[in-house]
Amino acid sequence: MEEGFVRVCALGDMPEEGLLAVEVDDTPLAIVRSGGEVHAVLDRCSHADVPLTEGEVYGGVVECWLHGSCFELRTGKPTSPPATEPITVFRAAVENGDVYVRVPPEA
Repeated sequence: MEEGFVRVCALGDMPEEGLLAVEVDDTPLAIVRSGGEVHAVLDRCSHADVPLTEGEVYGGVVECWLHGSCFELRTGKPTSPPATEPITVFRAAVENGDVYVRVPPEA
């Protein structure tokens, strides 16, 4: 695994289409599995500052449970209001059945 990546969970710990809350160096992350891909985003909605891990995942987006804002998992861009600001996206990788995420120190 590349330098700077941290193991966050086993791929088998994740639902086929869903979210898992983890924390790396006091940074709350949502590890998301959608369409056979694994993504990592900051576990905070940019609109309401609530955990995205309490929301839903479908079609490559995560939907916030509070007001329904949706965000692209690959880019973090909002795809529906009321959110207008993107969420933070982190690099994620799967190796030997484990999920790794790179969280920069400034995160």
